[in-house]
Amino acid sequence: AAGISTNAYSGGLVYLDLSKDEHKVTVTGITTLTVFGGTEGDTHIIRVINSGIATVGFSTYFLFPSGSIPSLPTADGAFSQISFQVNRVGAAGTQLFATAAVNFS
Repeated sequence: AAGISTNAYSGGLVYLDLSKDEHKVTVTGITTLTVFGGTEGDTHIIRVINSGIATVGFSTYFLFPSGSIPSLPTADGAFSQISFQVNRVGAAGTQLFATAAVNFS
């Protein structure tokens, strides 16, 4: 996978195409990140930028250490980064091993 996907979203369910390895997501409102595609072992980075007040959640594909989903900042202008490796893709259920660095300033 190569390249960057850059998109802005105003709430709802956001599908990230894992044929790209980097994703810049500008969000407003209540937004849930999910994915499609992907190859086992690939690594990806999502840069999340809030444009206005934003609440960001994750589909069940994202697995975080100790089962703790990170709480991303909601303030306008906040930046966070989610990194993940694809553990499994397909009928058995996609799994992404994810970590988060939140609220860069």
